[in-house]
Amino acid sequence: MFYALIGEDTPGSLDKRMAARPAHLARLQALSDEGRLLIAGPMPAIDSPDPGPAGFAGSLVVAEFPSQTEAEAWLAADPYVSEGVFARTSVRPFKKVLP
Repeated sequence: MFYALIGEDTPGSLDKRMAARPAHLARLQALSDEGRLLIAGPMPAIDSPDPGPAGFAGSLVVAEFPSQTEAEAWLAADPYVSEGVFARTSVRPFKKVLP
């Protein structure tokens, strides 16, 4: 089943985000290589594709996991969690309808 993994950034964490980004992207690439990644990306803090120093409000990942528990464990092990980028996280089941 798919799960929506949502991380909300800690205010002022842009430098931490950028430092942890390569390791974060490597984990997402592994999900993609396994055919389990539906979509992933950051949510800019302002209405712009390049928010500059305003940074990001968080990130969204929609990926397939065997269970919600495994999705939660995957997110808990993400560098954005361990490096303090995310202040809060949540995982919810996701039902893909379109396309």
